[in-house]
Amino acid sequence: MGHSHHFHLDQGDHSITVNVGPGRSGEIELLVDGKVVAYQKEHSAGMNVLTGELPEEPAHPFRVLLRQPHLVPSMPRCTLELDGVEQPMPERLVL
Repeated sequence: MGHSHHFHLDQGDHSITVNVGPGRSGEIELLVDGKVVAYQKEHSAGMNVLTGELPEEPAHPFRVLLRQPHLVPSMPRCTLELDGVEQPMPERLVL
C-alpha cells in the first residue's frame, strides 16, 4: 500500500494544492486558497484530470493533470495547465 501525496504551487496571489490519497485508488482533492474546488473519490492508473477556477474577475479556469504510472509502481506526477501552459507541481512533505 502506498502513501498520500501532496502537490502545491503558488500562482500569483493564489495557492493551488492537490492531495492524493494512499494507494493506487485513493481520493483526489483539488484546493484553491485552502478551499476544496474539485474532488474525485478514486483515481486510476493513467491520466486523471480535475478542473478548477482561480477566484478572479473574471474567473480564471485551469486544469490539473495527475499521471499515475500504469505498470511500474512509482509516485504520481502532477501538472497545472493554465492558459495553455503546463507547469509541474512539486510534491511537498506534509507532516
